Amino acid sequence: MKMSRSSQSSKNREYTTFKAFYPFYLSQHQNTTCRVLHYIGSFLVLVILIETVISQNWIQLALLPLVGYGFAWVGHFVFEKNRPATFQYPLYSLLGDWVMFTQGIAKFFQRKSNT
Repeated sequence: MKMSRSSQSSKNREYTTFKAFYPFYLSQHQNTTCRVLHYIGSFLVLVILIETVISQNWIQLALLPLVGYGFAWVGHFVFEKNRPATFQYPLYSLLGDWVMFTQGIAKFFQRKSNT
């Protein structure tokens, strides 16, 4: 699989703060379909969490990584054509998923309120 130029340059860089990592994270999510798949996965993770708390069927929690990462990884491998940052920076990547998700939701509602 051919990696994007920004993926290749990040191999030599060690991020020590999320603030430094996040611009790289966003550079790995430029494809709209990839981002949408991340949003879908994150939304479904929230749905599963809420439903699990309501039903107290705790075994459903095993679905969280499958759903959350499944959609994201399809986005990366099929549409973005890069290697997910999760493999190199798992915690920063997880945080990046949720920051990008909340920023995407905020942007969506901001557009809706402006129309």
